[in-house]
Amino acid sequence: MWGVTATAPDAAPADQERKAPGRPRSPRADEAIIEAVLDLLADGTPAESISIESVAARAGVGKATIYRRWSNKEALLVDAVSSVKGEPPKIKGESVRDDLVTLLRPFAVPPRTRAAKIMPCLYSEIQRSPELNRGVQKIVEPRRELMRQVLRRGMDAGELRADLDVDLVMAMLTGPLIAQSVVGWNPKLDRTTLPERLVDTLWPAIAAS
Repeated sequence: MWGVTATAPDAAPADQERKAPGRPRSPRADEAIIEAVLDLLADGTPAESISIESVAARAGVGKATIYRRWSNKEALLVDAVSSVKGEPPKIKGESVRDDLVTLLRPFAVPPRTRAAKIMPCLYSEIQRSPELNRGVQKIVEPRRELMRQVLRRGMDAGELRADLDVDLVMAMLTGPLIAQSVVGWNPKLDRTTLPERLVDTLWPAIAAS
């Protein structure tokens, strides 16, 4: 009568009309997808050649299952990198020299291990993709900050030079290890002893006189 549409007595309440929540995410599917990415990288597939289709086929899931969890390939790769990196090493906080060696050890994985095969396949894509680069930087930065703290602790204690360029020293320590990991720059260098050798070689230049 007044231009208002009457509601039928048996109309379903609004909350009943909402879609029921979807099934909860399966941790098993998450793990299978991450493992599929890592398997492809460990097999030598460059990150830029990996597609959502290839990951889905390797994991035995549909593409929709992946897209429900990750918005794009870059986000998936970031989580894969995070799973390889794990937690930062635990340091004792007693010796600057020993703590530096501890922080460098993850770079010195033997060449035939899975992690050693995976990381070189990621580097070109990390440089190409700003999104992947930002994601990886977030993973790496806590490790860099931990090394900064060790070096600054040594400076405050008078064990290291007060005028030390902390970030430059970090680059000098990690650069050779990354070069060995990515391109095998010098096959004669033993990766397993390289962290100690790098710290001990650089020590006279950074130690307080």
